[in-house]
Amino acid sequence: MKTENGAEYAVGDRNRVRQVRAAARYDRATVHAILDAGLTAQVAFCEHGRPVIVPMIYARDGETLYLHGARKARIVRLLEAGTEAALNVTLIDGLVAARSAFNSSVNYRSVTVYGHPRLVEGEAEKLAALRRVSEHLLPGRWDELRPPHDRELKMTGVVALAIESASAKVTTGPPEDEDEDYALPLWAGVVPVEHVFGAPEGDPALPAGSAPSPAIESLARSRARP
Repeated sequence: MKTENGAEYAVGDRNRVRQVRAAARYDRATVHAILDAGLTAQVAFCEHGRPVIVPMIYARDGETLYLHGARKARIVRLLEAGTEAALNVTLIDGLVAARSAFNSSVNYRSVTVYGHPRLVEGEAEKLAALRRVSEHLLPGRWDELRPPHDRELKMTGVVALAIESASAKVTTGPPEDEDEDYALPLWAGVVPVEHVFGAPEGDPALPAGSAPSPAIESLARSRARP
């Protein structure tokens, strides 16, 4: 087992994968790649002893995840309290159609992160975090836009979540059926799932003939997330 200073996250009771252990990954490269490919994260924590989960946009900077929300939003206020949080990003890569409903499943890449959040207060760090979130969703777009107003920065909440512990699960390949089921006259295999960007749709308020900016054109050409 590697230490958290090495190529893998240390494995403990908190992040150990217990179901489908063969799919477990603890290396930083896999964890980071899945986080970087996702668009939204499900963030979970406890409020007065009750579970709460909220979708949030985010970006990764090394071993820190920056979560974006309204400054007065419940999730930001609760995370500001510093209670431990868990975060999950899951990417569905295919529907696995087996010869039985029991063995049918999905191919996916998933990461779960654990850490203690903190509210980002400094203007420089907040601006840098917001830029990262913007660039994660819309690469190149930040430099095309006007700078944020002071009131916009005050209205925006950014939470930094250190990746204290993490694990990934990755499943690939065709269905695994019961031996006797391979003789059934049923099609079986994988239906790939792609995360595709569509053609840009302009704001109706744009002047006639307005073309998408270079960042938007580039995003549209990329078509799909990795």
